[in-house]
Amino acid sequence: MARIELSDLAHSYKPGATAPADFALKPMTLTWRQGGAYALLGPSGCGKTTLLNIISGLVIPSQGRVLFDGRDVAHLPTEARNIAQVFQFPVVYDTMTVYENLAFPLRNRGMAAGAVDGRVREIATLLDLTGELKRKARGLTPDAKQKISLGRGLVRPDVAAILFDEPLTVIDPQLKWELRSKLKALHRALDLTMIYVTHDQTEALTFADTVVVMHDGRVVQAGRPEELFEKPAHTFVGYFIGSPGMNVIPAVVSGNRAFIAGATIALPRSYDVPPGKRIEIGVRPEFATLAPAGEGLPVTVERIDDLGRSRLARLRLQGQAVAAGVPHGLGDIGDTAGLILRPAHIHVYADGERLEGRA
Repeated sequence: MARIELSDLAHSYKPGATAPADFALKPMTLTWRQGGAYALLGPSGCGKTTLLNIISGLVIPSQGRVLFDGRDVAHLPTEARNIAQVFQFPVVYDTMTVYENLAFPLRNRGMAAGAVDGRVREIATLLDLTGELKRKARGLTPDAKQKISLGRGLVRPDVAAILFDEPLTVIDPQLKWELRSKLKALHRALDLTMIYVTHDQTEALTFADTVVVMHDGRVVQAGRPEELFEKPAHTFVGYFIGSPGMNVIPAVVSGNRAFIAGATIALPRSYDVPPGKRIEIGVRPEFATLAPAGEGLPVTVERIDDLGRSRLARLRLQGQAVAAGVPHGLGDIGDTAGLILRPAHIHVYADGERLEGRA
């Protein structure tokens, strides 16, 4: 187990690259504490797998350091880092039994037979594989094979960290929730550093204590799931986290007032807006409410989705799509309506970056 630090880390697949656009990973500094559960979250192509492969040693970074407990391992091979990695598709030996697959990494390290047996059965119990131990892997379902692959990563008690690269892609949707919960329980039981790569916000938010959101090769925010929801540091985080994502609306901001579509909105803080920046406000649909025409901001109603316990209005504000909750008891409101934003939950952004403002 290890504390992992990334110091001024960056990577380009182009030799001699200097322009920011040439870098798959922009310069970043991060610390992963020992025993933490982390998720790398972002869309395809944002640099998640490149970063994971740098940590594991499959890729040598163009610049920067990778520290395991203070020791720079950036140029060491994978086998010298004591890392376990679980890939998107199961990596198992079909001709071996489930027991032999789980025991293989331990036997390779010369562990005593009794210790191997104890550890294999412990991990098999945690993954509900005890009844399958004598079966050949060849005849198992993809779900069961991925459980074996997970087990092979978890079985070594001495690993510095376990890296998961979208490990539930091949899992039946009905079993994904069960396996995510199982991984969370395994993390608590084994006290291992786990880093989980995914493009699925549900997987990230339900697994990780700390979610690292990536966009265009950069880390745009790292924090607890509630921090990402309540205070998105970047408009991308607000859009990517939540369903639907945060409403991002162009605005003119002066002091503690925002001006949109001829209306004035009070803000919870006062802002010194930097000149020449694109200014927007962000507010989540949970804190935006549909109202009769004449109240709040003027909007056009496109449709109202009935979600069972609640309704969600799909609106247009100056040609831009926004979403808002519909109050209970509000009847047919027609094609034009109002939009009321709760000031305490409004954020101000300059070129996508959240401004802190003054109380």
